[in-house]
Amino acid sequence: MTKAVERKVMKVLAGETVFPPPVWLMRQAGRYLPEYRATRATAKGFLDLCYTPDLAVEVTLQPIRRFGFDAAILFSDILVIPDALDRNVRFVEGKGPLMDPITPDGIAALDGSGMHAHLAPVYETVRRLRAELPAETTLLGFCGAPWTVATYMIAGHGTPDQAPARLFAMQHPAAFETLLGLLAEMSADYLIAQIDAGADAVQIFDSWAGVLSERDFARFSIGPVKRMVDRIRAERPGVPVIGFAKGAGAQLEGYRAATGIECVGLDWTVPAKLGRQIQAGGAVQGNLDPLRMIAGGRALDEGVDEVLETYGDGPLIFNLGHGITPQADPENVTRLMERIRAAAKQ
Repeated sequence: MTKAVERKVMKVLAGETVFPPPVWLMRQAGRYLPEYRATRATAKGFLDLCYTPDLAVEVTLQPIRRFGFDAAILFSDILVIPDALDRNVRFVEGKGPLMDPITPDGIAALDGSGMHAHLAPVYETVRRLRAELPAETTLLGFCGAPWTVATYMIAGHGTPDQAPARLFAMQHPAAFETLLGLLAEMSADYLIAQIDAGADAVQIFDSWAGVLSERDFARFSIGPVKRMVDRIRAERPGVPVIGFAKGAGAQLEGYRAATGIECVGLDWTVPAKLGRQIQAGGAVQGNLDPLRMIAGGRALDEGVDEVLETYGDGPLIFNLGHGITPQADPENVTRLMERIRAAAKQ
């Protein structure tokens, strides 16, 4: 009889405590790795990198080979959904993502019927990753949350506080609700397709949740994510969902119950007392300050130890409180992994 493969991340997502905890890092495939930069240089552009399975598989596997993380996350971008909606998405060096700002009339004209054909290369990447990853490595799919994706579609670019999207929601409430509803349905379809291609679990990134008031957080962040989770739960029961509402602070306390997700991502600003209260209801993920990956040394060691001491006796997936930055030294990632794995021996 073949022995069942143990995927530690999946055990934690089911509510089990594993120590030392499994580890992966947001943006673990990225510009801090020289091998990523070399692969990136062969692509015509960032979206070409995302849509070319040979390249996307390679950059997804690079940090697994180098560090042995317990999960690989599909290499792609949250803006492939607006790209599938023909919003002229482009990535400009030094400026980040840009697209054509949308109007209420533009929202009414959106057509997502061609999404799966447009994103077929992404699904091919997922299929190949599941075949090439070590059996014990969890494969995570992902997408952006409707609110966060909508902020880019409305402004046409990132902004410090997403004021354009917040103002748009006040001035054009019906059109804004239509946009969120469309994005929720398309994003759920997208995640379900990733699951069918081989993703073991999925993460929803609500990177701009922290700019919302209590009322708007319930309407624009929780509501659409719940709609997505309900779809996934109905159509692919048993597949765990991680929700990362960055900057949401005290509003995270009821986030799991309100959305139906299995695991709550914690950014580095979440107080330990609140984080522990959230963990009492199930798995949490996080929440090392990404700057410690640049600082290294004692600052890194102290940060790792603090996360382990705070959350290590409950269901925890060790991660950063946001994505690793290009300035991080890969040797600091090696140090982080060694310190976490040595914790079981102390």
